[in-house]
Amino acid sequence: MRQSDYINPLERIISALSYLTAGMAGFIWLIIAALLKKHIKSFLMYHIMQSIFISIAYYIFIELYKLVFVAFAKIPLINAFIFLINSFLNNPLPIFWGLSFLQVLTSLVIIYLTTTSFMGLYSYIPLVSDIIKGNTRDR
Repeated sequence: MRQSDYINPLERIISALSYLTAGMAGFIWLIIAALLKKHIKSFLMYHIMQSIFISIAYYIFIELYKLVFVAFAKIPLINAFIFLINSFLNNPLPIFWGLSFLQVLTSLVIIYLTTTSFMGLYSYIPLVSDIIKGNTRDR
């Protein structure tokens, strides 16, 4: 994480809301900026694109997970192992107020991203941030 140049409070709020709304607030801001022909600073573009990328990647991951689970659930010896993994990831855990492991993990990532973007920092998630940084830097 590195501190960026001066970031006005509106950009910080939009970048944080973008993570909280799975990229929708940032997408709407991109449309508004395009209609008003305004330039979007690299800080805001970085966080908007990262939130959209993470949301799409999470959706694809969950769909592939369900597909693999259904496919392996039909194999006699492997289905017990797959059932254990699925029950660990998706069953409520009493130590986390009834949230599953997957819900706790995604909530922690969203809290991290929202907090760092609101503080005016470039948050870092391995691989994802490298892809976003390479595609959003000023040219």
